[in-house]
Amino acid sequence: MSWDLFVGDGTPHREDPDKEAWERIPPLRSWRQRTPGKAPPFDMPDGLADAVNASLQLRRPLLLSGGPGSGKSTLVDLIAAELELGTVLRWHITSKSVLTDALYQYDALGRLHATQATEQHAEPGETDVANFVTLGPLGTALAAKKLRAVLIDEIDKSDLDLPGDLLNVMENGEFPIPALTRARSGPFTVKGDDREPYEVDADGVVRRQHFPVIVFTSNGERTFSPPFLRRCIRFRMPPPGEGRLARIVGAHLNSQAAAAEHEAIVTFADRLRNNDQLAINQILEFVCLVTGKSAPDSESRKQLEKILLQELSGT
Repeated sequence: MSWDLFVGDGTPHREDPDKEAWERIPPLRSWRQRTPGKAPPFDMPDGLADAVNASLQLRRPLLLSGGPGSGKSTLVDLIAAELELGTVLRWHITSKSVLTDALYQYDALGRLHATQATEQHAEPGETDVANFVTLGPLGTALAAKKLRAVLIDEIDKSDLDLPGDLLNVMENGEFPIPALTRARSGPFTVKGDDREPYEVDADGVVRRQHFPVIVFTSNGERTFSPPFLRRCIRFRMPPPGEGRLARIVGAHLNSQAAAAEHEAIVTFADRLRNNDQLAINQILEFVCLVTGKSAPDSESRKQLEKILLQELSGT
C-alpha cells in the first residue's frame, strides 16, 4: 500500500483496476473503535485501580481529571467489560447541557403533529404520550433492572449547578416525567437512550433500580464545589512517562513499533513532563504512520512530526 493516497493532481490512482481509488484508504484504527463487552487496551497508572474499587465499594461516582487524551473516557469501557455491565451509556457535556438532558426528553411537538395527522384514522395507542418520551443516559441507568455504567464526559464544561443537581438525583433515586405524571394512564413503557424499552411506574416517576457506575471526566478547566467533591472519589491521571508510553504504543500497535520509535517516545514523554499540552493519541498515531506498511519517506516523516505532534494549545 502506498503512503501517497492523495497526490493532488485530481486523477484517480488505482492499485487494483477492479477497485475504486477510495478503497485504498485503510480501515479505522483499532484504538478508535469500541466493541461493547470487550475490554479496550489500557495501561493502568498507579493508584487508579484502587480509586475504581473505592468508587465501586462505596457506590460513589468516580471523578477523573487530567489532560485531553490521557485515557479518562476509556476507563469506563474497561470497567463495563470486566463487570459485564453492557454497553456504556454516554453523555457528553456542553455549556448548554441541562439536567433534563440526562434524565429524559419529551417530544411534545412530535406528539401534537401525530395527533393532528391521525385524528381521522388513529390506531389505538398510536399517540400515547409514552411513545414520545425517551430516557436520557442517566435516566436509562436509573430505570434499568441491570446495573449500568454511565460516562458523563467533560463535566467541567457544565454550568455551576449541574454537577450537584446530577448527584442529587442519584442520591434521591427518582425523578418525575411531568408528561407521564399528567397522563395518569400508566404504567408506561418508554424507550431508553439505548433504544431498549423501560418501564415507568403509573405515577410517571422513574425510580432507581440500582445506583449506576458513574464516571465523570474533567479536563481541569474549572474547580468544583466542596459538596460535589466530597460525594465523588477523585483521581487525577498522571502524565505518562517513557515506560508507560511505550507500553501503550505496544498494546495498540506492537512492541517492535515501540522499540523502533524509542527516541520519539522519549522526546514526547519529556515534553509531557515539561507541561506541553499533548494527548497520548498523538504519539500513538505518529508511530502508527511512520512504522506501518505504507510508511512515508524521510521528508514526509518530518512534516508528519510537525503536523501530528504539535501542542494542543495552538490553532
